[in-house]
Amino acid sequence: MSKLPLKIQISTLPNSPGVYQFYDGEDKILYVGKAKNLKKRVSSYFTKNHEYGKTRILVKKIKNIKHIVVATESDALLLENNLIKKYRPRYNVLLKDDKSYPWICIKNERFPRIFPTRKLIKDGSEYFGPYTSMYTIKTLLDLIKNIYPIRTCNYDLSQEKIQAGKYKVCLEYHLGNCLGPCEGFQNTIQYDRQVEEIRDILKGNFKSSLHSFRNKMKELADEMRFEEAQQFKDKIHVLENYQSKTTIVNPNINNVDVFSIITDEAFAYINFLQLSHGSIIRSHTLEIKKKLDEKDEDLLQLAIFELRQRFNSESKEIYLPFKVVVEPHLKVTVPKLGDKRKILDLSIRNAKYFRQERLSQIKIMDPERHTNRLMAQMKKDLRLGEEPRHIECFDNSNIQGSNPVAACVVFKNGKPSKKDYRHYNIKTVEGPDDFASMEEVVFRRYKRLLEEGEPLPQLIVIDGGKGQLSSALKSLDILGLRGKIAIIGIAKRLEEIYFPEDPIPLYLDKKSESLKIVQQLRNEAHRFGITFHRNKRSKAAINSELENIDGIGEKTASELLKKFKSVKRIKSASLENLATVVGVAKAKKIYETFH
Repeated sequence: MSKLPLKIQISTLPNSPGVYQFYDGEDKILYVGKAKNLKKRVSSYFTKNHEYGKTRILVKKIKNIKHIVVATESDALLLENNLIKKYRPRYNVLLKDDKSYPWICIKNERFPRIFPTRKLIKDGSEYFGPYTSMYTIKTLLDLIKNIYPIRTCNYDLSQEKIQAGKYKVCLEYHLGNCLGPCEGFQNTIQYDRQVEEIRDILKGNFKSSLHSFRNKMKELADEMRFEEAQQFKDKIHVLENYQSKTTIVNPNINNVDVFSIITDEAFAYINFLQLSHGSIIRSHTLEIKKKLDEKDEDLLQLAIFELRQRFNSESKEIYLPFKVVVEPHLKVTVPKLGDKRKILDLSIRNAKYFRQERLSQIKIMDPERHTNRLMAQMKKDLRLGEEPRHIECFDNSNIQGSNPVAACVVFKNGKPSKKDYRHYNIKTVEGPDDFASMEEVVFRRYKRLLEEGEPLPQLIVIDGGKGQLSSALKSLDILGLRGKIAIIGIAKRLEEIYFPEDPIPLYLDKKSESLKIVQQLRNEAHRFGITFHRNKRSKAAINSELENIDGIGEKTASELLKKFKSVKRIKSASLENLATVVGVAKAKKIYETFH
């Protein structure tokens, strides 16, 4: 392999479609990628400022570049997929081919059996699938069993053995579940006609079976054989009932694959729906862990190729949320309206539900992974320079200027750290001035943290809009912390997120996890502040009632409350009981005041 400097290797790359491979100094493959223009794509790695940390690390490790030129971009996609599976590079997304999916087999034999299997044997048998669950297979086989009398035994039903009378009919024959081909009661023509109709059902086409049953029912009814006609009517009902449950929008939509993608900072979720005759015959969602800062287009493109290959799809048309390069023989449709759009929306909904289910599972089973994903998402959503592992939120509480207080709540790794909560009595502000109160409490909080050498948060959240945010910023300026700690304000009315020196607020999705954490912080700060404020007002009211008595000061009032727990009990206490706490003289004044 060439050991030329990277600049020379890049300068000699062709402006053609192809696949590039990055190697480290020990000639170990790091990454495989495809490109419409090899030279431009590879050059971009070395000319861009990469925000994503792993991409920067990858670029530092690259010592050699190898490439393969192909005719088209779709050829590059095929080659890229094969090379990733062959070499399994460290920085590539790996799509594992799960061989454990179940199939439905139509056995290559005289009077074919139909059964589920996880093993594919190359003996000429037909395999339908793979299916994503055994439940789907059981439902289909139960449907087939209710309609068609198919044998379940594993006898070798050769013509010679049947004619020799080697077999006898079993219980299945007497129950009406089999027509007894083992004793020659059913011929291959009748049986193969049933198998052909079963093939259509497995492909999602019910038209042939329904047409056949209706004709048979009419013939039997015309011959006055009403009991037999009723049996076919029951079969039609079973088939129509199953079809109504599987038909989605439009029966005319035939042999189409539908793909959609939902992504977050760490994972992508690609849903695949396979439609035949307006019915969904397969639904599968693929979870992909991102290795670099991959684009949705690249991940969707990779997943389309992988899923179609994995599930043996032969559909000639695919519906996508946006255009991507695929195999040249495929027709790509990006639906905007109508039935096709409804099907795409259904796929998107499936991907969202799958993601939500996975996140719920991860939260329970792997809290650390959940926290890491949440922190990465908040960093992106709130435009932060680092993950907000330590967040502090401030809120003011006062009623008509009385007993002004403030609260500071602390979240660590997305969860409340109640031992770090702090409340403040406002000291330098008179009257209900929220802006000045915010300036005071933020200054006091971070002046103390700096003096004590305590760690500073990565994010400060201010409960309020531009005014409160500006007040908090004044204190950070005085302390020299401007730019060292990220700070935002959240306004209650429309949940706007304000940033310093940006007049246009940010509106996060109402279901965004990042917004939910910020709202939780704000609500917790409000609750903590209100509780403190209420307690302070209550204590002030109680103390003032006692302190209004001549000769009773704050210390005496506190001692009485410590002993009797409430003013009501002090009022009902006897003179003797009061005297044991404050002495006879003061006890007499208190007793006379309340009696």
